[in-house]
Amino acid sequence: MFTLNLLIMNFARSENQEMIAKMVRDFAEKEIRPHFMEWDETQEFPVHVFKKLGELGLMGVFIPEEYGGSGFGYEEYIVVVSEIAKVCGSIGLSVAAHNSLCTGHIYYHGSEEQKKKYLPKLATGEWIGAWGLTETGTGSDAGGMRTTAVKDGDFYVLNGSKNFITHGKSGDVAVVIARTGELGDSKGMSAFIVEKGTPGFSAGKKENKLGMRASETCELIFDNCRIPAENLIGEVGRGFPQAMQILDGGRISIGALALGIAKGAYESAIKYSKEREQFGKPIAHHQAIGFKLADMATKIEAAELLLYQSAYLKNNKLPMTKESAIAKYYASEIACEVANDAVQIFGGYGYTKDFPAEKFYRDAKLCTIGEGTSEIQKLVISREILK
Repeated sequence: MFTLNLLIMNFARSENQEMIAKMVRDFAEKEIRPHFMEWDETQEFPVHVFKKLGELGLMGVFIPEEYGGSGFGYEEYIVVVSEIAKVCGSIGLSVAAHNSLCTGHIYYHGSEEQKKKYLPKLATGEWIGAWGLTETGTGSDAGGMRTTAVKDGDFYVLNGSKNFITHGKSGDVAVVIARTGELGDSKGMSAFIVEKGTPGFSAGKKENKLGMRASETCELIFDNCRIPAENLIGEVGRGFPQAMQILDGGRISIGALALGIAKGAYESAIKYSKEREQFGKPIAHHQAIGFKLADMATKIEAAELLLYQSAYLKNNKLPMTKESAIAKYYASEIACEVANDAVQIFGGYGYTKDFPAEKFYRDAKLCTIGEGTSEIQKLVISREILK
């Protein structure tokens, strides 16, 4: 039996959200659009862009002002990530990962001393954050991680590696989940803050990716890396539940990213279909194209509503595991569908790099993989509804 959750929600953007959206759009048009294909081709991670985003308060969107952040809610966060992703998914992905993973982990689970030390640098963009959970042989099976942290007096010694880490090379600080107990024990993992430059901490292979190529993805390597015991986040053995809570919010991040990519693909398809003429009229007025556009618009509207439901629950500290998984799953799937339809509408030109459709198509696929695959989201959803 289904139960209906009645939420009192205003679906119209507030004046503040509209102002944020305009600010982000203006920034993206000026600072990102002229260069995004060059960054994609060269796989350049444009650090200077994130410094400027930090000046606008967009590297600490939901971090309170007392720690240098903007103090906004998750509705504003969706606006920020999706508006950036409409222009470039890579930049949107890095903004999302920085905000929700590394910065979010320290904010939600760190001590007051850790918050005061790290959040002002992260929230202002002075530092860029990374977050290390995934390993080469584990993927979604986090309990099988091999990276260990062994207590040695006033220090922990980390050994092992992490894979597919956003900002793994350029990040100034990373939150890393390591095993402090038995293999496979969900209470045997702990979270640590590791600063760049710490002896024994280095970046490994940089991945050569299909899409999101300007968002840096690297391996992290720990070779007898000694970090102060005070860098432990929370209690020993709490790393896994902390990570699961962070991933609940991370699903909103990836959902917002997918939403932005879908909107970007849709808007580019609308523009092209009004300009391209066949048989004496713009192709937008041919029913085959018009129906595609209608399907695209419907899917985008539905994904956006699901995301804002999750944001409402997150802002009000209500359970939202199921809702965030549904939002992430649906938004990611429709991003791929909408991007695919955009390529079809562009026809042959959609297969060339002269138009943005092919980049939206390549970038969209990551959303069905990042923060847990679509299959993992369905597993989470089924587990929640069967409780």
